[in-house]
Amino acid sequence: CPLLQWILWGSLDGPLDWILGGRGYFKDSSDGLTHESHKKDVEQVYLRCSEGSIEWMYPTGALIVNLRPNTSPASYKHLTVCIKPFKDSAGANIYLEKTGELKLLVRDGERSPSKVYCFGYDQGGLFVEATPQQDISRKITGFQYELMNKGIASDLHTVSAPCRPCSDTEVLLAVCTSDFVIRGSIRDVTNEAEEQESIIHVGVNKLYRQKSKVFQLTGESGNWRGQIKTLLECGVRPGDGDFLFTGRMHFGEARLGCAPRFKDFQRMYKEAKDKGLNPCEIGPD
Repeated sequence: CPLLQWILWGSLDGPLDWILGGRGYFKDSSDGLTHESHKKDVEQVYLRCSEGSIEWMYPTGALIVNLRPNTSPASYKHLTVCIKPFKDSAGANIYLEKTGELKLLVRDGERSPSKVYCFGYDQGGLFVEATPQQDISRKITGFQYELMNKGIASDLHTVSAPCRPCSDTEVLLAVCTSDFVIRGSIRDVTNEAEEQESIIHVGVNKLYRQKSKVFQLTGESGNWRGQIKTLLECGVRPGDGDFLFTGRMHFGEARLGCAPRFKDFQRMYKEAKDKGLNPCEIGPD
């Protein structure tokens, strides 16, 4: 399913208009969206893609967002839903809803630019309710969403996980399952206190794999470079030597997973290979 951006334009008092590339979408499931109208001011939408974003312009009433990925319903219990509100999102509260009970996830006006909210797929759906406004013309509520395996979500959002050194087994598995695997050095680190994150500026010596084009050739030097994010509390600093960087893409950003020194990775890879225990082949040189 392609990554799509759905934009809801206008009041819920009338027809629901979905705009994608300048065209309106109504009851259209071919691109991952279906729509149900209701007599009152509550609308339901069904999203079939595993990731995307929603913008609700001039919000009034309420919106029920049902995520229905194109996978077997039996696998739903293994899924985690994560949402990341846009930086300037305003005009509505976002709730987790199940059988009529609401649990507040994001309060209107809450400003946490990098905060991600995750919950189990079986915990309910999203209920977005517009807050009373004297002037709605300047209000836009929006967020990105992703569905992922519960194990991956746990790795990304357990506070201690990104800072804890990985075991040999975890490193070798990360090499096989990560969205990106590179050999590189830390050129610089930018700390963002407000977002409680650090941005690692990486110079790439060898690119083994990347899911998205986070690491790219620079025009001036002809070298591969990119950025990886991790928690500020991990205390990453620039240093000498090469590392094996692994991790996952999350809301379009590279998030750090296991990152042993490259010489340590060479050792553990050789030891596992000699014993026939390597989960996959990568070539450590």
